Amino acid sequence: MARVRQVGGGGKAVEVEPERLAGWFDRFAARNGGAASTRVTSTRVVVTAGDGTTATVDVPFPPLEAGRGDSEGLAVAALIDHVTVRRRIGLLLVRLGAHSVGIAEGADVVVSRTDRHLVHGRNAAGGWSQQRFARRRDGQVRQALRATAADAADVLGGAVSELDGVVLGGDRAALDELRDDPRLRPVFALASSRVLDVAEPRRAVLDEAARRARAVEVIIR
Repeated sequence: MARVRQVGGGGKAVEVEPERLAGWFDRFAARNGGAASTRVTSTRVVVTAGDGTTATVDVPFPPLEAGRGDSEGLAVAALIDHVTVRRRIGLLLVRLGAHSVGIAEGADVVVSRTDRHLVHGRNAAGGWSQQRFARRRDGQVRQALRATAADAADVLGGAVSELDGVVLGGDRAALDELRDDPRLRPVFALASSRVLDVAEPRRAVLDEAARRARAVEVIIR
């Protein structure tokens, strides 16, 4: 079943597997009075239906090399060709309680490393003073981020030249902390803007993220 989420400014985002994208656009047109036009750039494809509804794709792993321009009707063949290419993708999933790092070829994870961390919740318990609890938690967070950065640098840092892109997932604040690590700057330079919403990272979650990393997010308004 396709993942659907609401987006700011109205509308919804749908994750569509590359192999199902052509059929998805056919059904979108059929539901909305046909496809009136398609605009294709190197980074974005916008299909406008007869009733004014739009379906917008920010091209994953840009640029889109072919099929650019404005066309009447539905013209997404170049996008379909682009998204169905088998790629080598880095994956970095982070929550304060765990992280999972890997490399996927297509939808298959071929290299992975996962670890868990002890990070207490934000509220003090067991009679500790709030200040002491906060210091202890801050230390746990720093240790967790150091471990995550080390594994990300080890798994992805040396493979950057072989990757077609990087997909992130999890806690945005934790990911932003990792961006400041000099070892990971080349990794984040390849990262897509989309951040996957994931459960606490473990190997099964990494496998699912590899499949979702291939999916195309379509914004419908």
